[in-house]
Amino acid sequence: MRQRDELIAALRAGDGDDRILIVGGGINGVGLLRDLAAQGVEAILVERNDFAAGTSSAPSRLIHGGLRYLETGEFSLVRESVEERNQLLLNAAHQVRPIPVWIPVFSWTGGTLAAGLRFLKLKRDPGAKGALVVRFGLWIFDRFGDHLRSMPRHRAIPLADARRRFPLLAPRVAAVLEYFDARISSPERLTMEIAADAEADCPGCMALTHLAVTGVAGDRVILTDQIGGATLELRPRLVVNCTGAWIDGVDHCLGIPDRLVGGTRGSHLVLDRPDLAAQLDDSMIYFETSDFRACLVYRLDGGKVILGTTDLRCDEADSACCTDEEIDYLFKVLEEVLPGAAPRRNDIIFTFCGVRPLPRTASGATGAISRDHSLRVFEPDASRPFPVLTLVGGKWTTYRACAAQIADVVLARLGLARRNTTLQMQIGGGRDLPRDADGRARVLRDISRRSGLPAAEAERLFMRYGMTALEIADALAGAPRPIAALPGYWEQEIAWLCRNERVERLDDLVLRRTLLAFEGLATEPGIAALGSIAAQTLGWSGARLSEELGHLAELLETRHRTRICLKELPRHDLQATASG
Repeated sequence: MRQRDELIAALRAGDGDDRILIVGGGINGVGLLRDLAAQGVEAILVERNDFAAGTSSAPSRLIHGGLRYLETGEFSLVRESVEERNQLLLNAAHQVRPIPVWIPVFSWTGGTLAAGLRFLKLKRDPGAKGALVVRFGLWIFDRFGDHLRSMPRHRAIPLADARRRFPLLAPRVAAVLEYFDARISSPERLTMEIAADAEADCPGCMALTHLAVTGVAGDRVILTDQIGGATLELRPRLVVNCTGAWIDGVDHCLGIPDRLVGGTRGSHLVLDRPDLAAQLDDSMIYFETSDFRACLVYRLDGGKVILGTTDLRCDEADSACCTDEEIDYLFKVLEEVLPGAAPRRNDIIFTFCGVRPLPRTASGATGAISRDHSLRVFEPDASRPFPVLTLVGGKWTTYRACAAQIADVVLARLGLARRNTTLQMQIGGGRDLPRDADGRARVLRDISRRSGLPAAEAERLFMRYGMTALEIADALAGAPRPIAALPGYWEQEIAWLCRNERVERLDDLVLRRTLLAFEGLATEPGIAALGSIAAQTLGWSGARLSEELGHLAELLETRHRTRICLKELPRHDLQATASG
């Protein structure tokens, strides 16, 4: 990716005028940039923070077909979700992989009548669902997933087998059903990769982070640099607001007073529980709680477990974080399905929270609010001579289809025809990813040869970055320098990320280009190493590094319940990292 200073200079020179302005660097914004780039339409994307710094970094790390949306009769959304999931398994196979899902249910026939009413949209609020209802839903789910199917259909697990596999399973579980969905290793990285692909595909497209929309002056939009504080202006042809839970605030900056979003907060916990992780193995447990919400638990790497999620109304996305009450709730519902799991607060190594950008509703159960998306159009007026298209809602899984729909609206307004589809466009490190064991083995040997890493470490790079690992292997140049405080990471690897993936702040690196904080590796020595590498690679002064450390410490504590002392860190000595 080009350097941010180069892009800022281009905007100041007027290169952003008369182009499409996309506001929001989450998955829907970068998805739209990617689609427009594929049509040769020049567009500028601005994001006040970093790529995927908001809700796009806070899903359950699933690319899912939306099974539970069948309950509220959103059949078209489920069909679209399943088809897009299947496509992502092909287009982003380096990040998106199948996961078997087990559904324990507490009765065979419970909730059948009420579920039928919800299927027919005659009843909205969620309710109990027995095995017959769930199995019928899975039958529909399987039918929707026939196109590009790469995973088995659902099945019933004999209860005795289920109890042997999960000895902790609650005695009152009456049946267990299994189906397949998909998980995503790093939604943060995939979002950034899509933005990078857009810029590579169309040189007239730019994605600028840490640049906020702060107002309108005549026919120009005012942008404020969140790092240096300077302002600049550009004259857009059309604005698309893809800021998710923040759409109302951006619309207000553009002179639009409407209130469109009514977000709900979803929190997750990452637990250090090797015992529970070993029992879960490669499966996810997806279960209904006593208050009829959907929760999940599954294993991550290194003995970690992810537990989520909540669904609470939230009007302040900026201050949203996982609360003590949510932790208590998640612990309680986990023990409803796995008595004896006995989660403790000192098991928590990381929390994360996102605000779902749902359409504003006055009342009703949060689970009954539609997860589909819509586009509101605000035509030009006397104070704003350009139209604004505002995206309400949107799911991670369906971002590509959503972006295509918005792009078609933009193309129609420009009087242009679509010339390319993004349907089969591979993403970032998923491009040319081998599908067979022999091809994979060849790539792993190549990574090992170029980098000087042993086979196991070469595979670690490959799993982390896909085919991009070949470029990082070249940066290691046969002389990898491991970071002692961060086993499995190398100095040249971190420097490469800083140079090539638009790292502008230390939290960009710790929270989104890597998964160090998510994996519980954000220790004082580890952060010292990363800070030193970033400072040397990006030319930060000592004062700038201190500022970055303070900012990161505050974020980790207030947003992720991770306390770390970053005021006086030991110096990490580098070995010519910047030249790696």
